[in-house]
Amino acid sequence: MSSIVAIVGRPNVGKSTFFNRMIQKRDAIVDSISGVTRDRNYGKSFWNGKEFSLVDTGGYLIGSKDVFVKEIDKQVNLAIEESDLIIFMVDSESGITGMDQEVAKLLRKSEKKFLLVVNKVDNFKRQENTSEFYKIGVDKIYPISAINGSGTGELLDDLIEFLPEAEKKIEKSIPSFAVVGRPNAGKSSFINTLIGKERYIVTEIAGTTRDSIDSYYNKYGFEFKIIDTAGIRRKSRVKEDLEFYSVMRSIRSIENSDVCLILVDATRGFDGQVQNIFWLAQRNNKGIVIVINKWDLIKKDEKSVIKFEKIISQLISPFEDVPIVFVSTISKQRIFKAIEIAIEVYKNKTLKIVTKKLNNFILPIITRNPPPSYKGKHVKIKFCTQLPSSYPQFAFFCNLPQYIKDPYKRFLENKLRENYNFMGVPISIYFRKK
Repeated sequence: MSSIVAIVGRPNVGKSTFFNRMIQKRDAIVDSISGVTRDRNYGKSFWNGKEFSLVDTGGYLIGSKDVFVKEIDKQVNLAIEESDLIIFMVDSESGITGMDQEVAKLLRKSEKKFLLVVNKVDNFKRQENTSEFYKIGVDKIYPISAINGSGTGELLDDLIEFLPEAEKKIEKSIPSFAVVGRPNAGKSSFINTLIGKERYIVTEIAGTTRDSIDSYYNKYGFEFKIIDTAGIRRKSRVKEDLEFYSVMRSIRSIENSDVCLILVDATRGFDGQVQNIFWLAQRNNKGIVIVINKWDLIKKDEKSVIKFEKIISQLISPFEDVPIVFVSTISKQRIFKAIEIAIEVYKNKTLKIVTKKLNNFILPIITRNPPPSYKGKHVKIKFCTQLPSSYPQFAFFCNLPQYIKDPYKRFLENKLRENYNFMGVPISIYFRKK
């Protein structure tokens, strides 16, 4: 399970630019206007063989200076509670501000390790001016430029040294399922109905589950571990950045599971928060089952299920091979069906295909439908094999792997899904020089 690193700081110091550079994507919106990061961003980063989850806490702050301080206090405290390490980012252009001092005060009070990163150091004069940031009370500062990447190497060298050692995984003989979703979707009720015990406090107040709790289930021929994702710690925080908190908690549960049951409140639909959690599970290469809860509260006709499924398929495209099951924890409708499907997805995730059978199936298809030529050069795929990994990954060996584009990769993935049952499981395909 990878560690969680949160980027905190006042608005417009370059957190999103740094985040995008670290995950090598442009997932976060970057703008010179402070506060454009309204939604929290999550991604994976690697350095020197170590993987960690990176969280951009954003800087959406409005109102007076007092509101600024209150909002920063809230976001930094949430990040402190859930992260293993903090990147505290400041701006060399504007120097130390009162808000920087407030963040520093909170971090010192927490006694959690943080690295002070001075951003926008892109000329010699600013490099000289970085010494003023030692006033914050740190032994070392990290001058960087998030835009051009200078200084990030030294920062990451130290960052991975401060991360906790990954726990050695005990070989699991039973699957591990994480029940994830936005607060008050019915996660605890789902597990209570399943295990037949009122182990979890269930109220109409969102976020009453304090910590992620594991339960072992061994009935009716099923055996697995199930994890309930936590909501928030105190009722005072029910309305304060609930989504940020729940997703940070979901990160840990997702990373420690084999299959994610993504619980969706049917009355709210497959909204942006649920989509964030879905793609988080997909990026972590977990098996996925979408569970539509509170289906008994929906006014339905004979096309309701089809309409719901169609909307979700469009939102999760191109990864559409995901099972969707409609349940009600109140009437216990299809609860065990959801578990049956989760177990099937787990089996799909661990499916291993004999290399000879794989080649006998896919190579004739490739011969009939070869990759498009590129600048007059023809790609010839001669061999493929499934890689030894925790989820389905395939390597195709060819003469010109650099000329194969994403549409052909999706074509091969679709053919594999048509012939083998990979329902609910992400697939990775690589092209390598033969």
